[in-house]
Amino acid sequence: MPRTKNVLAFVMAGGEGSRLHPLTAERCKPAVPFNGKHRIVDFVLSNLVNSEIYSIYLLVQYKSQSLIEHIRQSWTMTRFIPQHFVTVVPPQMQNGPEWFQGTADAVFQNIHLIEEFRPDIVAVFGADHIYRMDVRQMLEFHQAHDAHVSVATLPVRLAECNQFGIVQTDGGGRITQFMEKPATAQPMPGSSTHALASMGNYLFNADMLLDALKRAKAQGQNDFGRDILPSMLQSHRLLAYDFATNEIPGAAPYEEHGYWRDVGTIDAYFQAHFDTLGATPRFRMTNRQWPIYASPDQAESAQIENGIIHRSVVGSGSIVDGARLDHAMLRRSVTVERDAQLSHCIIMERSRIGQGAQVRRAIIDQDNDIPPGERIGLDPATDRQRFHVTDSGIVVVPRGYFPPLQQLSPTPLATRRPALPAAGASRWANA
Repeated sequence: MPRTKNVLAFVMAGGEGSRLHPLTAERCKPAVPFNGKHRIVDFVLSNLVNSEIYSIYLLVQYKSQSLIEHIRQSWTMTRFIPQHFVTVVPPQMQNGPEWFQGTADAVFQNIHLIEEFRPDIVAVFGADHIYRMDVRQMLEFHQAHDAHVSVATLPVRLAECNQFGIVQTDGGGRITQFMEKPATAQPMPGSSTHALASMGNYLFNADMLLDALKRAKAQGQNDFGRDILPSMLQSHRLLAYDFATNEIPGAAPYEEHGYWRDVGTIDAYFQAHFDTLGATPRFRMTNRQWPIYASPDQAESAQIENGIIHRSVVGSGSIVDGARLDHAMLRRSVTVERDAQLSHCIIMERSRIGQGAQVRRAIIDQDNDIPPGERIGLDPATDRQRFHVTDSGIVVVPRGYFPPLQQLSPTPLATRRPALPAAGASRWANA
């Protein structure tokens, strides 16, 4: 097993997540809640900590306060190993009055952290995915093959290539071409339907990363996938690490091997939740040998007075009183009143579903008091007048759209829909 004490990790947590709006109206993408009590960022941080990589800088940018508070409350490294850290790093503008202009620029603006730490290897990982990964196995691959850069990869359908960095390799796994989100791509060897995609997780030999960052800055280049990796192909050994070979201790035989989801859209985010439900889920949230750490939970136990509940999660502090739940995901302190019906829903913190309300194929963001008898997800035309609705019909109710009844404004509901955000300032921010 490789020495992990000389690995420094940068987690790219600055994504605006415009495709997840309105869930990202007041928070960045890595801070978006997931499942019963997690946030998206918890997956990459748990993978690093479980892999004995404890020196982690989290680079933030867009609407980061919620994420900063989550890290402060949940990721104090004294819980694990006191001498190591998870530290949030906002844009410090040491090289001028500008925000991070891309993933590589974000690391370059903090190049002094690498120079001071003096690691052997720098891990640059994304913060937007749902998966388990033993990074030590990728490190072992990197060192055993004398790689200068290793890129974690997996197959994706050809129709999805425009959403990923696509790599082509020779017979020995060396990367011969790296294309960032191409419109079309050649299939990978042995397949006519899939191409090999980057997961956005990289290992760099530290000295070579420093040189590449400085050259990129001099040439006005700001992005790993678009600029740095393609420019290193001729002069360095870039290898594709096959994520399918990664073995996780404690994984159940019924789980999808190599489960990884980019939850950058409402539809993907919604579906990933239901991959965790049931007695034999595709992705089991509970794994004592490879836990996904969550924020400390001070809420009381959930209380179920009565009702009919099928394949659902009821978070701590929640109350279900005579309701019907079918594929419902309740986070903390949610109240579902008598005769309410929830079907294929995600209900976030401190929300209340009023008596007799019906909610179907919807995401209810936190702090919503759904009125008694309300119908959401049953009338597409009406829903589109009030809410964001995806092409597949998933309804998203923004945070606080329905305030507590005693605080309701006389303003008609249809005028209270929040405006879509303006385009972000950088390619990274719009990821």
